[in-house]
Amino acid sequence: MAVEDGTSAFQTLVATIDYPMFVVTTAAEGERAGCLVGFATQCSIDPPRLLVCLSKRNHTLRVADRAEVLIVHFLGVDDLDIASLFGENTGDEVDKFARCRWEPGPGAAPVLSAGRGWVAGRILDRLDLGDHLGFLAEPLAGEARDGDGLQLGFQGVRHLDPGHEA
Repeated sequence: MAVEDGTSAFQTLVATIDYPMFVVTTAAEGERAGCLVGFATQCSIDPPRLLVCLSKRNHTLRVADRAEVLIVHFLGVDDLDIASLFGENTGDEVDKFARCRWEPGPGAAPVLSAGRGWVAGRILDRLDLGDHLGFLAEPLAGEARDGDGLQLGFQGVRHLDPGHEA
């Protein structure tokens, strides 16, 4: 058995995982933000909880840090255009919401028209996770639009050029 450096093995193995991709939106003090997120997961069944991780370099993090609600949009394979909009552009330079359909949702956070559905979560806690900040959220509203569609995964967006490095 050949044992390799843990970091190297970890990076090799996670590079092949097809993490589900989400767009996370939020609002605070009249400012909207949103970004493409690959690090988000259910982290409790009862009570239901989500963990959403935002890069510390990201414009959305600066808004989310002042917000009370995050909206997690579940993407299907047909949502590559919205993934590209929110993944390849930064809110520091572009009003992403001028380029897509949305309406105000819980906490004044934007609810996108695109996607398989969404869940709004009240932020319960913020956790330092290294180069990302984790937001623990309690679901408070949502909409399941297409439960049978295939999710958009990391391998489907791997070619996108990020608006910010992670």
